This record gives sequence, structure tokens and C-alpha cells, in this order.
Amino acid sequence: MKLLTRFTLIFLVVFGAGLALCGVVAYRFLRLDATDQVVEQARLMMQTMLAARTYTTKQVEPLLAGTQEHERAFLPQTVPAYAATESFNYLRQTYPDYDYKEATLNPTNLRDRAVDWEADVIKTFRDHPKQSELIGQRDTPTGRSLFLARPISTDPPCLQCHDRARSAPPAMIRHYGSANGFGWKLGDVVGAQVVSVPMAIPIQMADTGFRDLMFSLAGIFLATLVLLDILLYFTVVRPMGRLSSLADQISLGNFSAPELPAAGGSEIAMLAGSFNRMRRSLERALKMLEG
Repeated sequence: MKLLTRFTLIFLVVFGAGLALCGVVAYRFLRLDATDQVVEQARLMMQTMLAARTYTTKQVEPLLAGTQEHERAFLPQTVPAYAATESFNYLRQTYPDYDYKEATLNPTNLRDRAVDWEADVIKTFRDHPKQSELIGQRDTPTGRSLFLARPISTDPPCLQCHDRARSAPPAMIRHYGSANGFGWKLGDVVGAQVVSVPMAIPIQMADTGFRDLMFSLAGIFLATLVLLDILLYFTVVRPMGRLSSLADQISLGNFSAPELPAAGGSEIAMLAGSFNRMRRSLERALKMLEG
């Protein structure tokens, strides 16, 4: 096997092992980074829904509260939870994989009733009053899902409708009934805002980034391998080939071939100088024998 071929195989093994190790480490970081990106998107969506709730409480509800239409028929658009949920439904047209829910233990609107795992999230907030955010994963029929949750606590505006049924707006009672959504206490955690997204989203982001990264690294690896082979050929293989050719000629008794260049301080130059000296010594020895 030729010297250049051996070096190429060595480079392939070394670079291949390095590429594989880089791939393992890079994929782990890409998964973490993709998950962080998805969480940040969920936070942004959560803040958008909080803004929708605040806008509804401070501007929409006071504007419609005194209207005759609101007195005759309850307008759910004045409810912060309803406004946030409906706003997110429009947002889902752009982000169909994301889901949002105002999960509540005892809601007026039954579509907001918390399911088992959401009730556990609310219980976590109740047991840890200082905790303002919860990030977790759960198994679903369609695969693993990532969720971001924040607590919903009652404030004075909430109690206008959710304290007691008899003190609630009559139009709301006619719309939702008096069986649900009452008995809330000031400052209690009654629900949680939950943004959910399938784990397939960050995994897909990581896979795409990993594929692009590995293609780039493979291209750099091949270019580096070619460059190393070219440098190796001109600095090692070619001078060694000239040494080998000259040794063959001398072994056949041909001393007319020119000496090898021995300038420089490299090992190849030193070897060429030693070979030139050996050749001259051998040539003088043969002349002495012939004389």
C-alpha cells in the first residue's frame, strides 16, 4: 500500500471519528436549543394572551358594560378568558401546532374546564404560591407534548361575576346558568394559562439543523482531506519517492543521477543530506576498490 494511501486512510479514520463525536455532541445541543426556542415562542404567545386579557378588562368590558345590549344578552367578548382564547384561535391559523387553554377548575364556560393533567398543574401552583411558571412534558395520544403554564389568580374584577351566583350579572346567569363558576375567593389560584406544543416541533427543528450542520462539516472534512493529501504529497511523498528512485539507481551502479536538494531543516531535508553523503562515500569507496 502506498504511503499517500495509508495517510489518507488514517485521516479518514481520525476525521470520521471526530465527525461522529461532533455529531453526537452537536445534536444534543441542537435539541436543547430547539426546545428553548419553542419555549420562548410559547412565552411570547403567553404574553400576547395576557395583553389580550388586559385589553379586554381595561377597555372592552368598561365600554360595553353599560350598553343595553349587554344588559339584555351577556356578551362573552367582555370576558378576559374568552377574549384570550378567541385571539389565540386566530393565531393558530399561523401556528397550527400550538394550543392554548385557560384551564380552570370551576369555570363558567365549560370549554375551559381543566382536565386531569391541567388540574395537577393548577394544584402545583396552589401548593407553591411563589412559582410563576411551570414547564413540563406529557404523553398524549399523538406523541409527547411540551407545555408552558402560568397561574390564574382571582382579582377584584373577577369577583364581580364569580363570587356568588346571586350577585352575578343576570345576563350571564341566563347565558351560562348558575351551576358553575362561582365561589371564587380573592387571591386564590383558580386556573392556569397553558400553551402546548408537540415535541415533534423542536425535534424537527433539531433534525433540520443537525442535517445542515453535518452536511457542512462533511464538506469541510472532504476539503480538508484533499488539502492535507496535496500538502502531504509535495512535502513528504514526492521527496520520499525521489529518494527511493535515487536509491534504485545507485543500487544498479548508476552514479550519474544528480544529488537530492538538502536545503532546509526538515527531517526530509536531513534525510536527503544523509543520503547524499552516503552516496558520495559509496562512490569514493568503489573508486578506491577499482584503483
